[in-house]
Amino acid sequence: MEIEKDQKILFYDGDCGFCNSSVQFVLSHKKNDIYFATLQSNFAQQTLNSKGIDIKLDTLYYLKNNTVYSKSSAGLQISNELKFPFPLFQLFYIVPPFIRDYFYTSIAKRRHKLKAGHCVIPSETDKIFFLTD
Repeated sequence: MEIEKDQKILFYDGDCGFCNSSVQFVLSHKKNDIYFATLQSNFAQQTLNSKGIDIKLDTLYYLKNNTVYSKSSAGLQISNELKFPFPLFQLFYIVPPFIRDYFYTSIAKRRHKLKAGHCVIPSETDKIFFLTD
């Protein structure tokens, strides 16, 4: 599958309940088209590896304008794609990445304990936003 230049893709751990809940949250609050792919998919492996990314399942990746963002930077980029008031999270860019990523990593380590695992089952209208192998 070829990626369009302006296509925005969120790569997430498909085996993580917290991550799946986050995808549902983005789906219900997005103001623009965002596509989703699990990190376990061949599509994610090929796409991220072609960008020089060594995939870590505890990391959120976001592809926007041919740039891959990870961890807290990915979250902040995604917040800008959501309806108000979530774009206000852009203010956290004033916090240095090593501090933001410290908190991101703390949550990521506990993500399986925060919410039991479940699969995202998209509605018929949302299925087009899920990229599969």
